[in-house]
Amino acid sequence: MTVSGFTFNAFSENTYLLHDATGQCAIVDPGCYDRAEQQALRHFIEAQNLNVVLLLNTHCHIDHVLGNQFILDTYKVPFLIHEADLATLRAVSSYASSYGFPAYSPAEPTGFLTTDAPVQFGDTTLEVRFAPGHAPGHVVFYHAPTSTVIGGDVLFKGSVGRTDLPGGDYNTLIRSIETHLLTLPDDVTVYPGHGPATTIGTERQTNPFLN
Repeated sequence: MTVSGFTFNAFSENTYLLHDATGQCAIVDPGCYDRAEQQALRHFIEAQNLNVVLLLNTHCHIDHVLGNQFILDTYKVPFLIHEADLATLRAVSSYASSYGFPAYSPAEPTGFLTTDAPVQFGDTTLEVRFAPGHAPGHVVFYHAPTSTVIGGDVLFKGSVGRTDLPGGDYNTLIRSIETHLLTLPDDVTVYPGHGPATTIGTERQTNPFLN
């Protein structure tokens, strides 16, 4: 599995395209809001001859969902979130304008992620790990063959996700990290929702929130 990343919107949110040798592609957390961002994503997909088959959200805060409806309109694919974040997703419409995104278009999921049902596309199988604390329905996606985690806003390079938003809880977040991320091998690369990638080993040894 290959991970291709883009950084979009005023929150510098990381959007990821996951694709493999079959050409099938899952889009995770599309933060593309304006036309330029949307076109950048679409042009990359066309240039790489990718077949978008799935839309996933690690969680549903505004910066991670701004492009959901664009993806659905463009590619007509299933859209999956964890059910515990449905209220978080639906709440975005009530505050999008005040955050500077008056053209936000809400999207409804077509199904829900569960920890006992891996996500599959092409030759790729992603393990779904439930990791609340930053958001009530936050999940991370683990791909063991390539030692990769798509981590959303749970664990960052030298930091962890904020917990002062509705549904956040610091103790729950730390427990999620300890249970679902720090149990992974040190060489696993974490692709976070903001900032640069890191590894489990680096964060285990140096992250001030985990020591």
